[in-house]
Amino acid sequence: MKRIFLFVLTNIAVVAVLGIVASLLGVNRFLTPNGLNLPMLLGFALVIGFGGAIISLLISKPVAKWSAGVRVINGAEGPQNADEAWIVETVRKLAEKAQIGMPEVGIFEGAPNAFATGAFKNSSLVAVTTGLLQGMTKEEIEAVIAHEVAHIANGDMVTMALIQGVMNTFVVFLSRVIGYAVDSFLRKGSDNNSGPGIGYYVSTIVLDIVLGFAAAIVVAWFSRHREFRADAGAARLMGRRQPMMNALARLGGMQPGELPKAVEAMGITGGMGKLFATHPPIEERIAALQNAQG
Repeated sequence: MKRIFLFVLTNIAVVAVLGIVASLLGVNRFLTPNGLNLPMLLGFALVIGFGGAIISLLISKPVAKWSAGVRVINGAEGPQNADEAWIVETVRKLAEKAQIGMPEVGIFEGAPNAFATGAFKNSSLVAVTTGLLQGMTKEEIEAVIAHEVAHIANGDMVTMALIQGVMNTFVVFLSRVIGYAVDSFLRKGSDNNSGPGIGYYVSTIVLDIVLGFAAAIVVAWFSRHREFRADAGAARLMGRRQPMMNALARLGGMQPGELPKAVEAMGITGGMGKLFATHPPIEERIAALQNAQG
């Protein structure tokens, strides 16, 4: 229930902030008596598209902590046992190899999974589930952590936010251009040309949904490509490929833990749908590591 409330509240806040920003910048007045003001519409689309992606990126770490129930173990209180101390030291060692700042390290309850998130390389979060710790060897856990550290070192969180921003911008811009064209066609010959009609608003809503799904397919494709890079990055950090391959093989035989949508794309496991899956199949990832040169 808390996750649902948080999701709704976050989206309301983002929409409200972007609406205020668009009004202050004066880029929400793209509908004129003479038609669409395309430069103004592009400005509006950029504010909404990139604004939403950037805000989501900036709040990704606190949202992930709250929604997943992450307990940070390298904070003021420090690790509570030897296993937690080992996890913190493992993250520290891998972060130094990857030449990034020490991330916050967290644990949360759940089936085997892990994720990394955060807006900046030197201010990130790596979190693993209790199920992962209980079902893997230390070498396999280290490989999973290396995978998440590789995500941070590759700048994947920022890259995904930028890609999402571009896709959002195209969706907002194209839906309104096409909606206006549809509305103009439906009202052709009408005496009432004082403003957009119902055709514009209905078309825009429908196109926002349809184009949004198309954009999600593109974003998911980039996400899958990024997973192969993170696997290869984990192998480099570990000095060999076998631990990452073993970890993937073990995950393939486990029931992967479900992550909150806000952090699913940063997890070690992902969805099963082909077009919308954020992660490639385990078998493909293992094969890519086996076939990697060097």
